Amino acid sequence: MSYTDIFKQLQAELTMTTNKPNDHNKHSRYQINKCGGRRVLIHNAPFIFTCDDNAKMQILKNHSIVIEADKIIDVIEATKINSNNFDVIYDAGKRGGTVITPGFINTHAHSPMYLMRSVMMLDEGEGVDETIAAMPLWERQMTDQDVTVAAIGDITEQQKYGITSILSHYGVMHPIDDAARLTRQNIINAVSAVSNTHPQNSPEWLENLFKEQSKNYAKMAIAIHYLYKATPLIMTKIKNLTEKYNTLFTFHMAESPMVEENCIRTFGLRETEVLEKFGLLNNQTIASHAIHLKNGEINKLVATKVGISHLPTSNTIHKSGVFPFWKFWDANGFARLTLGTDSVVSKSRLDLLTEAYQTRITHLYERTVKFSSLFKMMTVNGARVLHLTNRARIAKGFQADINFWKLKDRGCIPFDENNPITLLGNIITHGGRTVRDLMINGQFIIKNRKHQFIDESKMLEILQKSHMDMRRRVSAKKYC
Repeated sequence: MSYTDIFKQLQAELTMTTNKPNDHNKHSRYQINKCGGRRVLIHNAPFIFTCDDNAKMQILKNHSIVIEADKIIDVIEATKINSNNFDVIYDAGKRGGTVITPGFINTHAHSPMYLMRSVMMLDEGEGVDETIAAMPLWERQMTDQDVTVAAIGDITEQQKYGITSILSHYGVMHPIDDAARLTRQNIINAVSAVSNTHPQNSPEWLENLFKEQSKNYAKMAIAIHYLYKATPLIMTKIKNLTEKYNTLFTFHMAESPMVEENCIRTFGLRETEVLEKFGLLNNQTIASHAIHLKNGEINKLVATKVGISHLPTSNTIHKSGVFPFWKFWDANGFARLTLGTDSVVSKSRLDLLTEAYQTRITHLYERTVKFSSLFKMMTVNGARVLHLTNRARIAKGFQADINFWKLKDRGCIPFDENNPITLLGNIITHGGRTVRDLMINGQFIIKNRKHQFIDESKMLEILQKSHMDMRRRVSAKKYC
């Protein structure tokens, strides 16, 4: 069966068909005046957390958001808005109220690894190098259907935790693009230029994909797991592709001492020097982990505006080391520090709120990372690094990517009403639970905690069957 046939079969099985257009009319927060209408009013939100034009934290009380099609066209005090002439009215002040935040930006994810949940818990593992060696043995057993359904599972879990934009890093293009299309997720699909598990991958193969990019749902970028996996010629070709197609490049940087040793063995240079030599030390590059760095390298990464994806949970689980957060901060590099989930091999659940909290407690012994700073790492910093200039803010002209958090919830209450930063602190400290509703590009993806496009019950059945089938294939290869 061809991949196209496989995808069509998955699409037929997973696409929601039971929702009727007026289903959520029965719920008191929604008023539907016109089915399918794109003029939406989010009315009277008790609290809206966002940032202003200067990336300064803003907390708006009792405001409304006006949306037309996929964009926010106004944010206004609730008492000043006429609620007539809207196709949909979402009353964010009812039933205890709703807290509004922008959709979160995840700058490092490996969505097809979702099938590997429970595979490598590292109960007796030695660390990240052992995981690096083990993962390809499993990944080589994944079929096209496995990769697609895994990506769907991964993306929908991220959506439940308020993530509306993802930088995906993996060796395939079409399965992730199709998963993004089915889930309506905003994804930058960074495809590996070199891959242990996908031997066809090369810069030339990538260029053919770039030439067909207009057909894709997701925007493409370029990835490589570690720089030492490449050759000087491949690095030159990667640089040429980033310039020719004005695209991002991402890789795992200084994740372990072994990575640096291998880089020196391959190029005779450390990773920062390799980036500089091949013209990739710039704001088009996103480096994940970035743990084992010298002070001069940190200063150079900051000066050249390389984006950094901080992954504190992954670093802890894999015993990789501690990211030098305060050295980046002191070098005036905070604006380009972001957060990523990594994969289910490296994290218990695919959310950024617990990653923000892990950042706070990881670096607490030297200084305290403020809740407003953590909020920026999940929103405006991520948008800046991924060049998503019209996302991650609740403001006029921005894409309507919006999280709706139930206020009357143990993840929020109690808080100091006179100092609502305590509410944001609760949402981060207690993981925020799951979103009540989620909007991407002005479209409700989750309503009343239910995904509108994916049959999650059926998806879980397929995921479990695919997982067990893969285990049997791996076991037959004498690896378990």
